[in-house]
Amino acid sequence: MTITIGVHANNPTLTYLSRLDHAQRALAPFGETVAFHHYTNGITTGALLSEGTFDFGGTGSTPPITAQADGHDIVYTAVSAPRPDHGALLVAADGPVHDITGLKGGTVHLSIGSWQTHLLAKALHSAGLSYGTDVTPTAAGQDSARLLAEGTITGWITQGADLAAAVRSGSARVLLRSGDVIADRSVFFARRDFAERRPEIVAALVTSLQQADDWAAAHPQEAARIAADELGGTTDDWETALAALPWHIEPVTETFLAEQQEAADILHRAKFLPRAVTTAHAVAHAAG
Repeated sequence: MTITIGVHANNPTLTYLSRLDHAQRALAPFGETVAFHHYTNGITTGALLSEGTFDFGGTGSTPPITAQADGHDIVYTAVSAPRPDHGALLVAADGPVHDITGLKGGTVHLSIGSWQTHLLAKALHSAGLSYGTDVTPTAAGQDSARLLAEGTITGWITQGADLAAAVRSGSARVLLRSGDVIADRSVFFARRDFAERRPEIVAALVTSLQQADDWAAAHPQEAARIAADELGGTTDDWETALAALPWHIEPVTETFLAEQQEAADILHRAKFLPRAVTTAHAVAHAAG
């Protein structure tokens, strides 16, 4: 049997795992082989799992919540440690916005449906504002940095080399780090039938995730070159961005589920989710 792992372009652990042989070696004792399915839109992860395109994948914090809300039966398998400096909400360096309330009535560029939606929704909620009514969330693009500097948009949530480049340029100012608002973890999840039928495979894959993280931590320049090749940006900016990541995989805990539940409740109130979600339901049941 072949186990297929989904590789979302913005998930560094899975990107490096797909370049290394750790997953293959982890599954060989079980007589399994590994294939990797590369894709770019993390919000489709739940559907791709349900359709059987792949068995196991990972994104940021929002897509598994969206998957549950859309009726996909997913199971959390592991998470990264919190990533406080993974991303940030930027404003123009010389602009008028100095706290989250300054975004009211403005346009914020972000990757809609990613962890960035979680960040913006929670930050606004904490200030008594709503993601659904008080800002205009718009998909970020290649011109987001320029539009922010010009004052055409009010804020921009970004990560990776784009964040490092914007801060380095001096044209943008960090209003909020991701860790000021959310834990901002990588989240790894699987289709329920696969996770409950093959828990030994899931455990082996989680071990291989940590091995991929160990490799990235030990080879920062090579990891940065891979990221630049995959996603654009300079190797130097990627090295800066990757140095901010914890490179540590953790089990699914009650603390994590509570983080996700808070996010789900805020996103539902903001009408981003079509229905309420109970994140504790996305946990594997013991066999038997």
